[in-house]
Amino acid sequence: MKLPIYQVDSFTNEVFRGNPAGVCLLEKSIDESMMKSIAAEMAVSETAFLNINDYTLRWFTPEVEVALCGHGTLAAVCVLQELGLVSIGDSVSFKTLSGKLTASIHKNQTELQFPMPELEPTKIAQPYLDGLGLAEHSLVEGFNYGEKQLLIVNDESVVLELMPNFSALKALPGRGITVASVATREDVDVVSRYFAPWVGVDEDPVTGTSHCALAKYFPMRLKKEKLLGYQASKRGGFVSMKLETQDLVVLGGQAVISLKGHIRV
Repeated sequence: MKLPIYQVDSFTNEVFRGNPAGVCLLEKSIDESMMKSIAAEMAVSETAFLNINDYTLRWFTPEVEVALCGHGTLAAVCVLQELGLVSIGDSVSFKTLSGKLTASIHKNQTELQFPMPELEPTKIAQPYLDGLGLAEHSLVEGFNYGEKQLLIVNDESVVLELMPNFSALKALPGRGITVASVATREDVDVVSRYFAPWVGVDEDPVTGTSHCALAKYFPMRLKKEKLLGYQASKRGGFVSMKLETQDLVVLGGQAVISLKGHIRV
């Protein structure tokens, strides 16, 4: 059996930038074990599996299934546009483990309606700071959001210069850590990085779900409802954030297909 598969660079308009996601198109469901094998073969942070008959959407890292993935959703919309199934001005909804997710296609970007996470203040244990290579005096405050953590630091340079010890972090319980600060560069509002060695992704290039947490924290601090975030990985990418309601955030970005073909299974 051959399945159509794409590689899409999300949260960018250039190939080889942003966050690469696999998108595998299905006409009927396949075994979860097969999805995991395909995701491992694609070897990107997430591969999206989209059933084009009922728009069920699932995402897998090379190791586990995840409940929510921003760049994988954006990549799926990009593929639907490539196939002519949606176009500018359309909205499309997906059935996911996180409920119904809606994407709206505009001329300059696609906007994704995502659930707003709760931020619970927490004390970040010293072993996590050591694993990140983060000095305690640089930490402003910390939060839990779901199974993940958000660390706010006092300067953009701290974010840019982090050199985590991923082996040390994996020895601790965890799921993912976002480290962020107010930007000093003039073209963006927030600079961040995201680390998730616990699920096989040491540093994610651009992470939609972490920007949901940033959209919860930074509007009040910066007194702005619309923000632009830059995730400062080696590939880098931009995510716009807009508060829709107390429970919803709109993430915006672009995507470009870098590879398409078939995978034999």
